[in-house]
Amino acid sequence: MSENRGSKNMENDVETYYFAGESRTNVDNAITKVYGSFYVAFEVIPETGEIVQTDCSRTLELTNDFIRKIFLHKRLEADEKVIEEEIRRRYHGSSSKALLVAYRDALKHYQKVMASEAENHEKL
Repeated sequence: MSENRGSKNMENDVETYYFAGESRTNVDNAITKVYGSFYVAFEVIPETGEIVQTDCSRTLELTNDFIRKIFLHKRLEADEKVIEEEIRRRYHGSSSKALLVAYRDALKHYQKVMASEAENHEKL
């Protein structure tokens, strides 16, 4: 989906990146009716992968608050198994599969950008 490089997290003046993942959910799901797809977005400290903020497409604010608790302060890549297990164990909304797929999509974007940056750094 998308990634954005170079914004500053105003809380601690650390540069952060933005990654978003997309997936489809059930046709009869309210999120699909409103947004067409399910999106989850992450603000990440690139050096550590720590998730410092997250948001998602949803129809209920509680959904976003709950999903935020699952992801906040975990590392997007290093904690992949923990995150996926928590989603399976704790999130029982109709978009649970879509949340997993959207997370994996955002993770792919993160891995692609980090690999590219590592390659560019090696060339210097």
